[in-house]
Amino acid sequence: MEPRIIATTPFEGQRPGTSGLRKKVKVFQQPHYLENFVQAIFDTQPELNGGVLAVGGDGRFYNREAIQVILRMAAANGVRKTLVGRGGIFSTPAVSCVIRKYKTQGGIVLSASHNPGGPDEDFGIKFNSANGGPAPESVTNAIFERTCTLDRYLTLDAPALDLDHDGSFLLGAMEVVVMDPVSDYAALMESLFDFNAIHQLFNSGIFRMRFDAMHAVTGPYAVAILENRLGAAPGTVMNAIPLEDFGGGHPDPNLAHAKELVALTEGSDGLDFGAASDGDGDRNMILGKNFFVTPSDSLAVLAANAHLTPGYKTGIRGIARSMPTSQAADRVAEQMGVECFETPTGWKFFGNLLDAGRITLCGEESFGTGSDHVREKDGLWAVLFWLNLLAMRQQSVADIVSDHWRRFGRNYYTRHDYEGVDLAGAEGLMDHLRILLPELPGRKLGDQTVSYADDFAYTDPIDGSVSKQQGIRLGFESGARIVFRLSGTGTEGATLRVYLEFYEPDPTRHHRETQEAMAPLILIARELGQIEARTGRGEPDVVT
Repeated sequence: MEPRIIATTPFEGQRPGTSGLRKKVKVFQQPHYLENFVQAIFDTQPELNGGVLAVGGDGRFYNREAIQVILRMAAANGVRKTLVGRGGIFSTPAVSCVIRKYKTQGGIVLSASHNPGGPDEDFGIKFNSANGGPAPESVTNAIFERTCTLDRYLTLDAPALDLDHDGSFLLGAMEVVVMDPVSDYAALMESLFDFNAIHQLFNSGIFRMRFDAMHAVTGPYAVAILENRLGAAPGTVMNAIPLEDFGGGHPDPNLAHAKELVALTEGSDGLDFGAASDGDGDRNMILGKNFFVTPSDSLAVLAANAHLTPGYKTGIRGIARSMPTSQAADRVAEQMGVECFETPTGWKFFGNLLDAGRITLCGEESFGTGSDHVREKDGLWAVLFWLNLLAMRQQSVADIVSDHWRRFGRNYYTRHDYEGVDLAGAEGLMDHLRILLPELPGRKLGDQTVSYADDFAYTDPIDGSVSKQQGIRLGFESGARIVFRLSGTGTEGATLRVYLEFYEPDPTRHHRETQEAMAPLILIARELGQIEARTGRGEPDVVT
């Protein structure tokens, strides 16, 4: 079976963003569009020729068709073996697990993460390196540059392969292994957490929970682990069957898009624990009875209690957080005497720190938490970590977090998202802030005095690479912060994210309503950024 050489021309706009290339499905369905990007991966990653490649996705619309294209091209480009999740399914952290366990030369992940799915919605593709993590900027830049000059791609003439049954077969000279997408990941989780303790918690008769898979990829993983292995009652996993359109929902585990789950944890008869994950399984939301745990607090709590779990019983080496994430984890690191790093948003920035052994835990405020067990954020891992803590501490979620605040103080934190705003208006807002930066230090804004103002830049302590213009930071003498950033995960317009936090050491003031407590900072942010005038939005679309 000889490779076919197909003539093509470059497409504009194939630069990967924070988490790969994301566009509308109809863009990817254009003749040669997906093929061009995939060929750019093979052309810039020579180790794949004769190597092993993992392939899978979150099951969204176009997932199966895209995998068939990739397999034919992988065979034509000399890949020796591909590992494919049954049904084309692999959660993003499971891909990382498989890459690392089987020492593949990389993986291709098909997902637009928390973005909606369906014929008129979003699709995405990214390359993960041999360490299991998202490709670093040097690799994504090389892939993009190749897409700008591509004039041909290689493929095979071959019928669609059966991906619905485990087994091994040949596609040309390449071996294709269709495998259980859950088993390797589940085994890794069992090595990190006390499954016996969690099993006892589920069978105590006094603990009730639900996990909302949001009709996304974590459904099969959660059913296999929570219900089948840990003994949670059947039906504990809601919306467990992955659907190409996520059941028409928005697979983003936050207070706005997981309202059904949130409602189950509210009131006097609310559940003890609620959790959710997103489209590709790398995000998490944690809820207690009448209690929401911010992702920033979740990272800090896990770090402070990691020694209670088998996988982290000897302690942690360090913590990293994305720049917009609250400084709650910094306080834990300081007290524990370990390093804490502030990186740009994007999981790839944690990879070097993890590989160098400088950190054990890492997290982002956008509902992403993880550790050195893989090189992606991991939603179900975070849920199991919390279940292990609940089993060991025999306290409620609210009590665990309240105890943490009493020990370390509370970082009040909120994020305001203005979604789908005009790109020119959003960029104008950021340019306006950049112009103001030199004159802001020492200036009084409301009841706050600015101590520093900058456009965050990051120098990687491992490889020395520099990332600039990662978000506008305003720090105040009180320790409060405001951060403005444009998100790179959407497919239309721009999403302006405004992050606000302040530190409260007084335990008698730890249980104020967050938006009420943040009102003075919110007003400063809106007025300084001229948000309404420049975006046309009087209020954010999503408040977290």
